[in-house]
This record gives sequence, C-alpha cells and structure tokens, in this order.
Amino acid sequence: MTIDEIIDEALKEDIGDGDITSLAIFPGEARSKAQLKIKDEGVLAGVPLAEKIFMKVDPGLKTEVFIRDGTHVSYGDIVLTVKGSTISILAAERLVLNFMQRLSGIATATAKVVARLEGLHTRVLDTRKTTPNLRELEKYAVRMGGGVNHRIGLYDMVLIKDNHVDMAGGIVPAIMAARKYLTDTRKPDIKIEIEVRNSRELDEALAYGQVDRIMLDNYTPESLRDAVKRVNGKFETEASGGITIENVREYAESGVDFISVGALTHNFRSLDMNLKMIT
Repeated sequence: MTIDEIIDEALKEDIGDGDITSLAIFPGEARSKAQLKIKDEGVLAGVPLAEKIFMKVDPGLKTEVFIRDGTHVSYGDIVLTVKGSTISILAAERLVLNFMQRLSGIATATAKVVARLEGLHTRVLDTRKTTPNLRELEKYAVRMGGGVNHRIGLYDMVLIKDNHVDMAGGIVPAIMAARKYLTDTRKPDIKIEIEVRNSRELDEALAYGQVDRIMLDNYTPESLRDAVKRVNGKFETEASGGITIENVREYAESGVDFISVGALTHNFRSLDMNLKMIT
C-alpha cells in the first residue's frame, strides 16, 4: 500500500461522506488559521506526511513549516501553521495528529536508545514488528530517531531463524538451501543472516560461513562479548532478545555491530501535540 493509498483509506474511514459537525456549524466560505503545537518533549517525525494530508483534504490549504523531521522538540514549540477553509482544516486535524503523534513517539523512543550508545560503534535496528500497512512510515520514523532499518519485509533479505534451522535439519543445511535458492533465482545481491542460539550453532555458522551477518539471539551481555570475539570481524554481528533501554549499553559494549529492538515500533508512547485554531 502506497502512502497516498494509506491517506485515502484513512480519510475515508474518518470523514466518510462528510464532517457533519463542521458542515452544520460553519459556512462554506469560513476561513481560519491553525497551528500545530508540541505539548511534550521528543523527536519530531511526520511533517511531510502532514503536509500531504492537508493537500489531500483540500489543495487550497496552505501550510508553513517551522520545524523539520528529526529535530528535538519541546513543550510549546510550533511545528507548522495551516490556513484556509475552516471545514477542511478540521477534517484533516485528527488524521494529521494521529500520524504525527505516533511517528514522533517512535522517533523519540529510537533516539533514547541511540543516545545510550553514544561513543560506541553499535547501531540500533528496528524489526518487522510494525503496524500492518504502516511499516514504511514507522521505519521512516526510526530513521528520524537515528536508528537503522533492518529488512523491510520477507523479500529483501534472507533471515534464517530458529524455526527455519529446526525444520531444515540444522544450521548448515539451512544456509546451503538459502545459497542455492539465491543462485537459482539469480539474486546474488540478497544478503543472508543466520540466527544462532548457542555456542554449538555459532561454531557451525563460523565453520561453514556463506553468510553476511550472524544474529546472536537471547545471549547475555557476557556470552555476547565472548561470541563477538569468536566471530572476530569475519561477519557482521547482531544481538537480539531481552534487550531494553536500561541494558542496551551493556550489550553494545560487547562490540556487536547491531542491536535490534522490536519495542521501537510496538511499545512506545506517542508524543503529545495538538492543532489549535488561532484566528
């Protein structure tokens, strides 16, 4: 689903055949100006989307943007103003806020994790634990918070996880099958990542190779440190499972290249803001 399609469906859901409250109260020629104001503290995301929503609702609406995505914002900051038809502004209000509050919440959560890793080379990854049909937007918000996107979907990277390993008969058979598939389908640029759960599986992955990244799943900080030393830079390394903002730096100090945090897009607090008429 494209961004335009997402907006179209969301507007259809919210407005239906018209905002009967505004249509009942305001004459069609009524004009107003409103400002989007921050009532919280965090990292902004979703301004271009807001502009697109206003344009979709009414091409006659004019927005003026003062703060761009990726900027740290505080209580009282004015992100943008919009002026034009009163009815149109009110029709767009809730969808703009729903998206911007959510995306800014994700960007803020990401920025907090990134800040804990200051001075280290470890980068923060998102996961596929996103809202259905909103993945592109939510992964964009992660980037605005300073994070890095993992694969977008099941189609742009081979990620051999525990279920694949178990059903394929082990680490090596799973990697061999993945390599053969990429060769047969002429997709040599697709990267392969293998998840390992213990020292034995790590040994097998290191011995066979043929992957680009090793995911060390549910390791403790101590065991992760040992595993990263054993990989010794031969492959990229990623840590996942049981990692929180409180312990993320301890994990990163192992020297791991990436830490994936699913909570960035499924367990965050939306950033509070409002859209208020000022004239």
